[in-house]
Amino acid sequence: MGDEVQQLTRAFSGLGGLGVDEATMVSALARWRKQPEKRSAFRKGFPGFFASQGEELERCEEEHMLRLAAEFARFKNLMVLWAMHPWERDARLAHQVLHQHHPAAALVEVACTRSADELLGARRAYHALFHRSLEEDVAYRARDKPYCNLLVGLVSAYRYEGPRVNEEVAKAEAKALGAAAGKEKLAAVQSEEVVRILSTRSKPHLVETFKHYKEMHGRRIEEDLGSQSQSKEETLLVEAVLCLAAPAKYFSQVIEAALRDGADHHGKEALTRVAVTRSDHGMDEIRAAYQEQFGAKLEDAVAAKAHGHYRDALLSLVGAAK
Repeated sequence: MGDEVQQLTRAFSGLGGLGVDEATMVSALARWRKQPEKRSAFRKGFPGFFASQGEELERCEEEHMLRLAAEFARFKNLMVLWAMHPWERDARLAHQVLHQHHPAAALVEVACTRSADELLGARRAYHALFHRSLEEDVAYRARDKPYCNLLVGLVSAYRYEGPRVNEEVAKAEAKALGAAAGKEKLAAVQSEEVVRILSTRSKPHLVETFKHYKEMHGRRIEEDLGSQSQSKEETLLVEAVLCLAAPAKYFSQVIEAALRDGADHHGKEALTRVAVTRSDHGMDEIRAAYQEQFGAKLEDAVAAKAHGHYRDALLSLVGAAK
């Protein structure tokens, strides 16, 4: 009986992590139907989940019940996101940021990592679903934030997607960004020049601009815009820079943060979001960036941390196409 109890305890071990092992739980239901003594041994052997209430009762902690429900929901949420039209999915992700106080990262990702037509499609879907424009909602919901103009500019963009870059302009704008980055961090995110460059220039142009920035200053622009203890404004600015010019690096960092012990609820949500939204766009590059930055295969990291059907679904999305 000890081995079976240990297996079920491990199945619940995704609690507070990344999914639970539903298959093992279902198996236990079938095998333990008329064996209450096994369920009792399981409860007594899992003090992190059940609190003793005298000799005859082991109480399930309320906090753990809520967290367990969230772990079961991860697989469901992944499947719902995966099944949606990409435009609707992006519109709903943006709406969550603006109306449910989710971190702004999801909105930055939609604005900065989608193609011009994909972002336009998300704006059209937002209009159809919520009877307001995305730009209108961002301008209103972020009206008191220092980064309001930057966010409005990013979600309103329709960027040139060709390869042509004007080197002289890229150098001049690298110099302008350097002047802004050298000021107070809050001033950088509010700078009209920073907003103009990040919200209007093509991604190849920005890659070249940031290359010139490093040549001029000896550091990557995200190093100068951020700090060890980033404010929300700094974080958003760095996220925008990385999403525009180095999306694989950005997404690999989001995944790594989600897989850390102690990652919060929003971090784990981000793992689902990135796996679904990037499975058809640049996942090979994300896997390579993860290996380069963290010295491990992305699939191995996910398999070690996630559980059950949620793990299997994640691996099908982040793994190499077969």
